[in-house]
Amino acid sequence: MPKRVDHRERRKLIADALMRVAAEHGLEAVSLRHVATEAGVSSGMVQHYFRTKDEMMTFALSVVHERSEARVTGAVAALGDDPSPRTLLRTMLAELLPLDESRRADGRVALAFLAYTAVRPTVAAALHEETAGLLAFVAGQIRVAQAAGTADRRVDPDRAAVGLLAIMEGLGVYLLGGHYPPETALTAFDAQLDLVFGPDEPGE
Repeated sequence: MPKRVDHRERRKLIADALMRVAAEHGLEAVSLRHVATEAGVSSGMVQHYFRTKDEMMTFALSVVHERSEARVTGAVAALGDDPSPRTLLRTMLAELLPLDESRRADGRVALAFLAYTAVRPTVAAALHEETAGLLAFVAGQIRVAQAAGTADRRVDPDRAAVGLLAIMEGLGVYLLGGHYPPETALTAFDAQLDLVFGPDEPGE
C-alpha cells in the first residue's frame, strides 16, 4: 500500500526552514532554492507546494500566527475561568511581546515578513483579517469593562484598541533591537493600560 503523504506536515517543514533562513540570514536570503536546502528536500518539492515566494511567505506567516496563538491560549487558560478584561488583555498582548528567546526568534521573522508585505499588497491581505479580528476583540473587552465600571467610560474603545496594539507592536520592535529590557517594556505597556482601565487592579 502506498505511503500516505501528510501534505500539511510537508508544507510546515518547508515553512519552518524558511523561517530559519530568514532568522539567521535575513529575508533577502530567502529563495526557493535556499529553503529547499535548509529543509533537506528538492527544489521541485518546494515548488510543488509553493508556486511562488509570495505563497511560501503567506503560509509561513500563518505558521507564526499559529505558534503565537498557541502561546496565548496557554497563558489565558492559566488565568482561570473568569479573568477581568484588563487581566485578559494584559496577558494576551504581553504574550505577543518578544520577552524571551523563543518569542524573539518568532518576532524577528514576523518583523521581516511585515517589511516584506509592506510593498506587496496581495501578501499583506492575509494579515488584514487577523488584525481586524484582534482589534475587534480588544475593543469588545474594553466595552465589557466599561459596562462593569472598571474602565474609563470616556475612552473610545475602538481608538483605545488601536492604541494598545500600536504600543505593543512598537515595544516589540524596540525589544528586538535591544533598546531596553523586558521589564521596561512591560512597565510602559502597563502605563498604557492604566489610561484605559485606571490603576492596576488589586492582586494583578
